[in-house]
Amino acid sequence: MIGISKLYCNTVEPSDAIRYGRDSKKLPSHLLQFSKDKKPVVVWNITRRCNLKCVHCYAQAKDEIFKNELTTEQGKKLLDDLADFGVPVVLFSGGEPLVRKDLPILAEYAVKKGMRAVVSTNGTLITKDRAKILKDIGLSYVGISLDGMQEINDRFRGVSGAFESALKGIINCKEAGIKVGLRFTINKYNVSEINNIFDLLEKMEIPRVCFYHLVYAGRGSELVKEDLSHEQTRDAVNLIMDRTRELFDKNIQKEVLTVDNHADGPFLYLRMLKEDPDRAKDVLALLKMNEGNSSGHGFGCVSWDGEVYADQFWRHYSFGNILTSPFSKIWTDLSNPLMKKLKEKKKHVTGRCAKCKWLDICAGNFRVRAEAISGDVWAADPACYLTDQEIYTAT
Repeated sequence: MIGISKLYCNTVEPSDAIRYGRDSKKLPSHLLQFSKDKKPVVVWNITRRCNLKCVHCYAQAKDEIFKNELTTEQGKKLLDDLADFGVPVVLFSGGEPLVRKDLPILAEYAVKKGMRAVVSTNGTLITKDRAKILKDIGLSYVGISLDGMQEINDRFRGVSGAFESALKGIINCKEAGIKVGLRFTINKYNVSEINNIFDLLEKMEIPRVCFYHLVYAGRGSELVKEDLSHEQTRDAVNLIMDRTRELFDKNIQKEVLTVDNHADGPFLYLRMLKEDPDRAKDVLALLKMNEGNSSGHGFGCVSWDGEVYADQFWRHYSFGNILTSPFSKIWTDLSNPLMKKLKEKKKHVTGRCAKCKWLDICAGNFRVRAEAISGDVWAADPACYLTDQEIYTAT
């Protein structure tokens, strides 16, 4: 996760994170990525059921009942363990998490245990009443997925009317007083919609947007050919920085992030070196604190059936199941060779990643994407768009 607004628009200084000791339990949400203890943020896919049919769904969700989902009581036991382990944030996802009637019960339980609870949703099921309930239980944030304006979004979501329903969900969250943001997965078919997403942020006064790079997992593995070329990715990230700056120049401050490609960090830094060398020094310090991709270390996933993964995309390899062993024990069991290597992945990456001067602030990017293309979990991430000159030449 790269905070474009934090880094490029100077909304966070290295001293901001240091002031809190960089302890994940003490850091406010907007500084959490700079924690030093790297207690994992956990995505809990509480259901595989979904009312939409998104073409890039990593969970391959369907609109049917799955009988292997954790019960409410099993979920509470999981949350007890996560809280005791020091997990700062639980992200409730799916499928579509709002199809589970006990989502408010589980989210409220997480909050009462001292964790921050956030929800990742398609937004179509957030009525006024549900928004009020989510506000009352102390939910920190709702991220609503949009992949463009109506025509393109509904094509990606596989259901006509999904766009309008999501907009109503955004409005209901705002009226209830819940912080709400957008989630947008970039690919060839919707990259032209980035400008429209920024316009929507401004028009609807939405405070946050996360632009996700495509990860080749689930149904998303069928979209490899629809991923951007390296040059197109560079153009897209530059556009995101440009539009973020334009908003800030108009005194409209939005939180803008890119997710799932840590090459964005060095790319932003190299741009800052040309535009503002003094600020570039702070950007580099913050990127070093961020430490790059953290799958299997500072980021993890529990599936609807209790399986534990390195992240929500890595569903072909489970480290264990919380029904037979607590998450905290599974997560710290270094007798598993992959778990051990993921916690020190910089020692094991090969190819361009192993020789890259940005390895300390990227950590080799996405291993699941490298494996999807090459069959080698430690190969270079094919989505890294930095040139050989940028990764090998001294700056």
